[in-house]
Amino acid sequence: MTKTTAIYLDNAATTALDDRVLEAMLPFLKNQFGNPSSVHKQGREARVAIEKARKMVAGLLNASPGEIVFTSGGTEADNTAILGAITSLNLTQVISSPLEHHAVLHAAAVYAERLQIPFTLLEVDQQGNLDLNQLARLLEKHPKSLVTLMEGNNEIGNLNDLHAIGNLCKESGAFFHSDTVQTVGHYPHNLKSIPVDAISASAHKFHGPKGVGFLYIKKDRKISPFLHGGSQERNMRGGTENVAGIIGLAKALEISYQEMDSHAAHIKQLKSHFIRQLQQQIPGIGFNGRSSDLNQSLYTVLNVSFPPSESNQGMLLFNLDLQGISASGGSACSSGATLGSHVLQALRCTAERESVRFSFSRFNSVEEVDYTVAALKSLYS
Repeated sequence: MTKTTAIYLDNAATTALDDRVLEAMLPFLKNQFGNPSSVHKQGREARVAIEKARKMVAGLLNASPGEIVFTSGGTEADNTAILGAITSLNLTQVISSPLEHHAVLHAAAVYAERLQIPFTLLEVDQQGNLDLNQLARLLEKHPKSLVTLMEGNNEIGNLNDLHAIGNLCKESGAFFHSDTVQTVGHYPHNLKSIPVDAISASAHKFHGPKGVGFLYIKKDRKISPFLHGGSQERNMRGGTENVAGIIGLAKALEISYQEMDSHAAHIKQLKSHFIRQLQQQIPGIGFNGRSSDLNQSLYTVLNVSFPPSESNQGMLLFNLDLQGISASGGSACSSGATLGSHVLQALRCTAERESVRFSFSRFNSVEEVDYTVAALKSLYS
């Protein structure tokens, strides 16, 4: 077993910046540094670049430029959608699931408590399937609800059907927001046909820069801003825009769409190979949620459940890191928490089995997968 470079299999946490994205950003980090709110030449250049990027993003998603609001990332986009929808539309209930990212769960809990409205989590089974019949019943009782359910789960990879959920919301008049941070840039989104009122995205999940994202808000579903200040982003987000970041986001999304089919095919091959090798090499291996089903999970994510092991209990990620392999025990945003993954707890996974999320990108190779399997086999032999 030989290795020459570090193996990065934590792409659901963040992805490497594409060189072409950096190249597009550099002029706005060096020479074209104007404030886009300024009326002079440098400011006008920055404003033109932002609006060109907005048009690019909107065009790729089949949305209108006025429906795209640039943010500091997915967390801000989630908070804006949740608080803005509740307060602007006088909604009387928040509905989510225990599998959501904490950017949604914590925001929804705080705002629901502050505004004194019910906050209900849908029931899920041990595979992470949502109870949409329960959703229908809740919407019948409280039609003026905010429904916030992600498209692709960042830990177990489960994909939710935005059309099925969106149609239920549309029938009742509920506001439907989806955290699509793990799917934008990896799957095509035609926002003219998907029955969703708002989606959130973050550039660093599809080989763009950190610290920038966007919120799509359907044009007939106006909501109030989360950050107040200047009149930036059509009065939807106060604060000087991250010009270089926005340029990088648009370039990364453009590349993602241009090369989506080839990237998806490559990553699916890696994931399929990894699953087969793990099953062949390590007895008692299992997979959490639907992550081993390529048709029902993110092709970028595989959540692996390992058999009980005294030598690896609580140490598996550390042992992998010693061998140059970067992976995650769940959401990277909770990597320092002592309570473990809230997603795996919702699936009622046993504490005796160590679980690791491996997540792939187009920069990974079959050789890296084989090295990782060999390393895992040595830890469980």
